[in-house]
Amino acid sequence: MSIVEPAVAAIDSTAGLVSIRVGKQNFGVPVLKVQDVIAQTPINRVPLGPPEVAGSLNLRGRIVTAIDLRCRLGMEPRGPDETFMSVIVERSGELYALLVDDVGDVLWLSPADHEPSPVTMSPQWRAVCSGLYRLEDDLLLVINVEQILNLGTVSHAAA
Repeated sequence: MSIVEPAVAAIDSTAGLVSIRVGKQNFGVPVLKVQDVIAQTPINRVPLGPPEVAGSLNLRGRIVTAIDLRCRLGMEPRGPDETFMSVIVERSGELYALLVDDVGDVLWLSPADHEPSPVTMSPQWRAVCSGLYRLEDDLLLVINVEQILNLGTVSHAAA
């Protein structure tokens, strides 16, 4: 029993983030918010939906709302030949697919290394990020899933 306890304590003292790339920026999505990661799949357009809503997709019989993070973050649209992946998250019993350019590894980072979003970050990005981690060669912005899915606050920030 004493062998298991230190391992549990080590996991509890770290923050797990699924690393994703949107445009040229790296983000982290809290691992406990991620239900699934899927490769590119057909998306059906939703008429009269907000611009951030790319449409809907079918995930094992469930209808999932697809959110284009490039649009949500005010970045240039994805080209027709560019691939994407979907990070599936849940909010209030509904599934959402965050469309991202690439998905990396799960990073286990110390909460002590978490920093608040800098004041120089655009207000639109600050509204959907809950801080950052400094990695060896990059910054990892932490996405606040609740805020990124709040489509009432439209972002038009440039990367």
